[in-house]
Amino acid sequence: MNLHEKYIKRCIELAKNGFGTTYPNPMVGSLIVYNGQIIGEGWHKKAGEPHAEVNAVRSVKDKSLLKKATIYVSLEPCSHFGKTPPCCDLIIENKIPNVVVGTVDPNEKVAGNGIKKLLEAGINVMVGILEDECNELNKRFFTFHQKKRPYIILKWAESQDGFLAPEKELNQERKPVWITNTYSRQLVHKWRSEEQAILAGTQTVIDDNPKLNVRDWAGNNPVRVILDQNNRISRDSFVFDNSVKTIVFTKSEISFSVEKTSFEVIDFNQNIIPQILAVLHQNQIQSIIIEGGLQTLQSFIDQNTWDEARIFIGETIFNKGTKAPILQKKTITKTHIQNDELIYVRNHD
Repeated sequence: MNLHEKYIKRCIELAKNGFGTTYPNPMVGSLIVYNGQIIGEGWHKKAGEPHAEVNAVRSVKDKSLLKKATIYVSLEPCSHFGKTPPCCDLIIENKIPNVVVGTVDPNEKVAGNGIKKLLEAGINVMVGILEDECNELNKRFFTFHQKKRPYIILKWAESQDGFLAPEKELNQERKPVWITNTYSRQLVHKWRSEEQAILAGTQTVIDDNPKLNVRDWAGNNPVRVILDQNNRISRDSFVFDNSVKTIVFTKSEISFSVEKTSFEVIDFNQNIIPQILAVLHQNQIQSIIIEGGLQTLQSFIDQNTWDEARIFIGETIFNKGTKAPILQKKTITKTHIQNDELIYVRNHD
């Protein structure tokens, strides 16, 4: 690993401090090197707050060294006015002569314009250091801007014998049937805090009455996305408790209003997945966990509209019930959380 790669690797480490808090902005890390020494570091903490480059420059004690330094940044410096001024202007104003960039920003408001602006100001710019790692860091942001949809994570837990849920008994209480252990469930809440939205189908909400929030971890609650074609979900369900922004997809207009809940009418006679993703894109949602039942999960799988799957296999045996989705496993990583097996699958199609 050469020096440039070493410093960009550090930028990636810094950027990860903003995981789950920078939306809709990307995670970005930056550092400043003078004479072989790191003299400043920073990362983007939250949308509307200073960008990584600003925090890195501010952390430099002797600002006179900037004129002889190199600034490293994991993502191309912005060139437009958003909630904060362009980082390119900051670099130019401080006369930093060298800029090393991990990868180009896919946002059409930037998309090479930041690099162009720096070059026009006579700054030496190097691009494409640890590019794959920098793209992976912001896979949600890149998917959102390049594919015009959120990054999609499928998640489910299945029993040892391949069922999502046992056969339902009459008058059964509306609550989840746990397949995994408490540590696995805590991990799921951590994941929820890291993504912008979570989706569940009608039957899952009717059967389990889930809260779809973050309870066993500290962090933001994701936007709840609910499918309810025929308005079958009762209004006393947790998803209508006004605690979290909720988007409900239905086939007809709703005559009543619920605070923090919006109802989106879509055509259920057509393919609903592109319609759902278009609305989520309009709502600036860059990532979503699909925690629906069999029908919902299988629909995303069958249309090959997913990026990642996280599958728990617990020790429970149901013998009969709702079968787990069928997924042709591709790039697989396996790990264990006590006696639960956790399988990660990436979709590279």
